[in-house]
Amino acid sequence: MQPTRCVYSVRRQQNMPLHDRIIPYLERAGLYHLARLNAHWFWLDEPLVSAFIERWRPETHTFHMPFGECTITLQDVAYQLGLPVDGQAASGCMTDFHIHIEGARSAWEWFEELFGELPPPDKRKLYTVHFTWFHDRFRVLPADASEETVRIYARAYIMMLLSTQLFMDKSANRVHLRWLPFVARLDDMGSYSWGAAALA
Repeated sequence: MQPTRCVYSVRRQQNMPLHDRIIPYLERAGLYHLARLNAHWFWLDEPLVSAFIERWRPETHTFHMPFGECTITLQDVAYQLGLPVDGQAASGCMTDFHIHIEGARSAWEWFEELFGELPPPDKRKLYTVHFTWFHDRFRVLPADASEETVRIYARAYIMMLLSTQLFMDKSANRVHLRWLPFVARLDDMGSYSWGAAALA
């Protein structure tokens, strides 16, 4: 991935407001610290990010620095990103969708049930939704939102956080439906080891 694409993806998530009413859902999911990094504390040093990307060697999973090799550890992920490292394995594999979708519904039917609507066809591609649709649709939480509406906005924020921060793909601008099984059960999200999955 090009360094600038990585940087722009992080910036896109930073432009999403962190509404007070979705914070309890982020806390229960174990993702609040990561969301706070985006909203308040995280400033990107683009030349530094670019330098690290150039020194990364995927075949050894290490950075080759002038002083030797170094890598990212699970402790680094837990400490710096505030992600839980204990719990169930979190997998974004599409092969187990059928386990979570009762009655063999399609992923898009499940999406519509969880979010109340479908993105327009030009914002969908295979099992992904363009980030701009999520950003435009879920940017402003209505002041009089019901608790179910707040849950929908929390799901949207978490889907964007997972797809554009922790588990970004090469497009750097798509939100993947692989996270539906997790956001469908918001109260269970805290039982997963997001730190271990992000490190992997």
